[in-house]
Amino acid sequence: MSARKNPIGQQAADTSQKPGNRRKTLLRLWRYLYELKWLFLLAALLMMAANLFALVGPLLSGYGIDAIQLGPGKVDFPKVFFYCGWMIAFYLASAILSYIISRLMIYLSQRIVSTLRRDVFDKLMTLPIRYFDQNQTGDIISRMSYDIDTINTSLTSDSVQVLSSMVTVFGSLAMMIIISPPLVLVFVVTVPAAILLTHFLMKKFRPLFRMRSRKLGELNGFVEETLSGQQTIKIYHQEATMIDRFAVKNEEAVNAYYNAEYYGSMTGPSVNFINNLSLSLISVFGALLFLRGQLSLGKVSSFVLYSRKFSGPINEMANIFSELQSALAAAERVFRLLDEEPEKADDPEALVLDHAKGDVVFQNVDFSYDPGRPIIKDLQLKAKAGDLVAIVGPTGAGKTTIVNLLMRFYDVDSGEITLDGHDSRQVTRASLRKRYAMVLQDTWLFTGTVYENLAYGNDAADFAAVVKAAQAAHVHEFIMSLPKGYDTVISEDGTAISQGQKQLLTIARAMLLDADLLILDEATSNVDTQTELLIQQAMTQLMKGKTSFVIAHRLSTIRNADLILVVDQGRIVEQGTHQQLLAAKGFYERLYQAQFDLPQT
Repeated sequence: MSARKNPIGQQAADTSQKPGNRRKTLLRLWRYLYELKWLFLLAALLMMAANLFALVGPLLSGYGIDAIQLGPGKVDFPKVFFYCGWMIAFYLASAILSYIISRLMIYLSQRIVSTLRRDVFDKLMTLPIRYFDQNQTGDIISRMSYDIDTINTSLTSDSVQVLSSMVTVFGSLAMMIIISPPLVLVFVVTVPAAILLTHFLMKKFRPLFRMRSRKLGELNGFVEETLSGQQTIKIYHQEATMIDRFAVKNEEAVNAYYNAEYYGSMTGPSVNFINNLSLSLISVFGALLFLRGQLSLGKVSSFVLYSRKFSGPINEMANIFSELQSALAAAERVFRLLDEEPEKADDPEALVLDHAKGDVVFQNVDFSYDPGRPIIKDLQLKAKAGDLVAIVGPTGAGKTTIVNLLMRFYDVDSGEITLDGHDSRQVTRASLRKRYAMVLQDTWLFTGTVYENLAYGNDAADFAAVVKAAQAAHVHEFIMSLPKGYDTVISEDGTAISQGQKQLLTIARAMLLDADLLILDEATSNVDTQTELLIQQAMTQLMKGKTSFVIAHRLSTIRNADLILVVDQGRIVEQGTHQQLLAAKGFYERLYQAQFDLPQT
């Protein structure tokens, strides 16, 4: 492993991680505790009782020791046993309450984790497609798993532990003042020193915990991408390259984790040194007071025990504050996700479309994913109800962007898109998207039965309708060959199902939708030629009476289209029927010849 560099120097160069508002973050974390305030209050009361019971022990111990110091060979055994018996009772009661508290905190923490994950998942469902285009899947998963687990550790156990420590500190301080006010003066020096040191260290190490969360998120993102691209990696023999890249990512994550934990862990030992120094001073001055007859040996013993109880929580709180920095860094990442702008709300007066005839018009449409980099420029398009509109063009021409705009995954920068004369921005997204059935080149199946996957978009579909759609998509025979037919459980990645079969399943799913328009984005790209012909026949039936948009690279599949739009650099450069465009001998004719009239060698 390479030598570790100065983490504070490294962090200084990282300007992307600005310090968050700690108070605001803590208040937001407190809201999750407040939802379970009665359980938290019960845990706090039990914790206070457990600590108060434990605080009685040193006092009783002192009384027991004083009962021994009556003279040579003289011990008041009844008193010793009396005080020892009460010590056992109080410590046992404290232990029982501590056990109850631990069980309660486990329940409390899991409830909070569940709420946090629910909020994050609910938020993800409201975010626009743009967010998922710009963020790694693995990093998002890291926020839902690692970051929330990190928050959970401090949000529950540490918060109650802080309260417990405060009770112990103030209780011990009160008892020490009662026993010997002069000895308490030792803490006038050591306690401020411990507080100042803790504050100084926390200020220095806080950026390291932010770096740790960020690097672990990047590592998770890289691993997720690698796992999803295993086939491509093996095809191109890039296993060694990916191992090297992982080693770099892993090294960065390990260094970030090491730096945060190593330098963060300095707080506890540093404060512990100061506490041990205070204990040494107490022992020296306590012995002097005993020799002068101003303090009994039992009281000296009790004071020493209370000083340990007093300084111990201070040391624990220093460690807790170190853990809290990690929790705050994780919370900032989670709350940044929760604060992301959701998909823009529909206009309050937006129209709800229950049916669409299918007239689609693009009027002077401009669009860019990033400002200054236009993708679509002054696009003019008119599709009549029931038309089959094919969109062709080179890679990066803007074909898929047109689909994104039709579905309002993105809104246009200028111009308008109308459906039956209604500006799509004045139609609710939910009702607009329900008017479209869509089959993408990238198939998606979830873990569930075949039947559940096919009926995914239509809760009203019965078994007969699902079978009919599967037959129309020519996938029924394949389904029946599975161990349990339509009740066979398939996994999210479609293991043991070919890409073409997955494509057929998604086509059958689209056939079950009660939609008025259809979008096919290279829907037959992963099937063989014979199956493609069968699907085209099924699609012909499916597209009857529906306005259909087909993005195609195989120009042979769109010969019968009512309108072919040739897109290049965000503009429609040609449009017409297949025969008209061939006769024009322009861009489309060159694309067609490139596929079917390759020069002979």
